[in-house]
Amino acid sequence: MTDPTVQQAPRRMPGDPDKAALVDRVIRVDHAGEYGAVRIYEGQLAVLGKSAAGPVIRHMAEQERKHLSTFNGLVAQRRVRPTALLPLWHLAGFALGAGTALLGEKAAMACTVAVEEVIDEHYAGQVAALDDDEADLRDTCETFRQEEVEHRDTGLEHGAKDAPAYPVLTSAIKAGSRLAIWLSERI
Repeated sequence: MTDPTVQQAPRRMPGDPDKAALVDRVIRVDHAGEYGAVRIYEGQLAVLGKSAAGPVIRHMAEQERKHLSTFNGLVAQRRVRPTALLPLWHLAGFALGAGTALLGEKAAMACTVAVEEVIDEHYAGQVAALDDDEADLRDTCETFRQEEVEHRDTGLEHGAKDAPAYPVLTSAIKAGSRLAIWLSERI
């Protein structure tokens, strides 16, 4: 008989990754996500770099480069296999950034809002899933989550909701971001 006052560890369900696989997935997908984010901002800067939005986009891009550098280090240090989809994210990220920027500054900011809302949820889930034995990784995810929320707020402050077809645009980008996360964790 078990003592009801003793908290039981959550049971792993069939197909759930063990701790080592979970950490590998976290590093793999976050590396891919930060790589994709850098490419999105590079696409936006290719179109809007000399506009009034250029300095704002450059600031967010620089933070994403720092995030990517951190995960590049973790991939090497922990010997985690990066996603095989990086060549796809290279093209898709740039295309998404440039494509939304071609629709205007507000559409570029709507793209930022959509991506960062998904990433906020994603990082929050990782922070909740990582145990104290991965406190450094958990803290990194939380710090980066807060910076992603800052990017979302910046997008909102710069008129994202005034973008043409904002609900349709952001819904499509969110769906694509969620699919990219799911695929990057696994492939």
